[in-house]
Amino acid sequence: MTQKDKLIEKARNNTAGIRFRELCLLAEHVGFLKRDGKGSHVVYEKEGVLEMLTFQERKGMAKAYQVKQLLVAIEKYRLGEEK
Repeated sequence: MTQKDKLIEKARNNTAGIRFRELCLLAEHVGFLKRDGKGSHVVYEKEGVLEMLTFQERKGMAKAYQVKQLLVAIEKYRLGEEK
């Protein structure tokens, strides 16, 4: 099982238990590119994906609703699947 697969599984099992850095790493593993955000926000976007993802750290952890947004995008666009 790859690191990406482990992070996806961890996120699916407990959206509130994902560290902020893990969420950012997962977004990058599935092809999102980090761009400048404002203040404490980090923005990720990917060509071919309509949604822009904005993440914010809270005491080292990712916000659960932001983890869910990434999981929805992964499922909707079938990101990270081998072709």
